Amino acid sequence: MPDASEYYAHPTAILDEGCRVGAGTRIWHFCHVSAGAELGEGCSLGQNVFVADGVRLGNNVKVQNNVSLYTGVECADDVFLGPSVVFTNVRNPRSAVPRRHEYQATQLARGVTIGANTTIVCGVKLGEYAFVGAGSVVTRDVPAYALVYGNPAKRRGWMSRLGHRLQFDEKGYAACPESSEVYCLSSQSQLICITPAPNA
Repeated sequence: MPDASEYYAHPTAILDEGCRVGAGTRIWHFCHVSAGAELGEGCSLGQNVFVADGVRLGNNVKVQNNVSLYTGVECADDVFLGPSVVFTNVRNPRSAVPRRHEYQATQLARGVTIGANTTIVCGVKLGEYAFVGAGSVVTRDVPAYALVYGNPAKRRGWMSRLGHRLQFDEKGYAACPESSEVYCLSSQSQLICITPAPNA
């Protein structure tokens, strides 16, 4: 059990023996962190969050109310999960058919944002700083910096590292209005941060 002086857990939260919790993490009302779960430093679990065995959260991961993180979910640093986001770990569940040995991993890279009430079907990877709009259903991999939404979620644009939708000029460059970082699209339709701006 981690040293309780290094993190905060509300009295109604349940932390099973064997879980790992990083310094500065805050765990709020009615959460349950299972024995095999690992939470990084500076994380925040909102009310009524469940974290299953084998789940790994990096540092500064923000999990809003009513999210269940099932075995197979891995979040890198700085991931944001909006209220009532849903994860799965079996694609073809049947109550009468045990499939614990068929759990599929779901990987969220650094800086990913998942909007409220989104469903993430297991077995997908979300690239760095991908942004999923609220109420979406993600059924396939999402490229880094991509903005996706809908059911099923489709790419609708690109987002900067700081979370602004990018508008491209006639030469194919876009700048984040907050950081001034410059981005361009590669020939493989992948977004690349190329700050400082090229002399073109």
